[in-house]
Amino acid sequence: MKSIFKNTKSIPERCAVLDFIRGFTVLNMIAFHACWDLVYMFQQDWNWYYSDAAYIWQQGICWTFIVLSGFCAGISRHLFRRGLTVFLAGMIISGITILFMPENLILFGVLTCIGSCMLILSGCRNLLQIFPPVPGILLSFGLFALTKHIDDHYLGFFFKPLQYLPKFLYQNYLTAYLGFPQDGFYSTDYFALFPWIFLFLTGFFIYQAWHEKILKISWNGFAPVNFIGRHALEIYIIHQPVIYAVLYLFFKLISN
Repeated sequence: MKSIFKNTKSIPERCAVLDFIRGFTVLNMIAFHACWDLVYMFQQDWNWYYSDAAYIWQQGICWTFIVLSGFCAGISRHLFRRGLTVFLAGMIISGITILFMPENLILFGVLTCIGSCMLILSGCRNLLQIFPPVPGILLSFGLFALTKHIDDHYLGFFFKPLQYLPKFLYQNYLTAYLGFPQDGFYSTDYFALFPWIFLFLTGFFIYQAWHEKILKISWNGFAPVNFIGRHALEIYIIHQPVIYAVLYLFFKLISN
């Protein structure tokens, strides 16, 4: 089968539509994490945060990031290097929370997950491109839906268990990284390899199926949002300390 990665010169360095989607998602992430800080770090009584609407908002942000990461993995010419960078950024964030914020510990967060997916894909991308893309989308997303709640010890669809999983799978931090957290495991940002790698692969197969049409969209987005999208990793790394500082100063001012 002819490789879709062979003519890399035809793939643009930047795509304004992708930058805009990423930037818009980053803005939503910042807003959602500001809500999280208000509830958990500044002890604000806000019942809406626990509503279905808030959950759908949070899941929409996560899903968009991971699908988009899978799509962009099809474009990347240096996927292993990029994956290693993202993975190490996730590990650094985990280390900072272990040392300075153990009550808000982050283990196996979204950056660790996305970086892991990139590293795995970098070793099998050429093999996966042989698989027909539309069946790949359906299979990947189906596996994601089936395994979405393995951290709750079951396989199933839409919160309905089909098969409960044996307890021996849930042993330690290694199994937690894979998607099987042990009793007492805690992380404020938990994205295990499974099920999320299946959503990542859904994005990758979307790239294979429709990358030519998507990358040729001529819409230029909105420059400030595009800028945020181009610097999503850097903004992700610094956004929580900035949010906390702003909210801390705000509550200091209104309390005086």
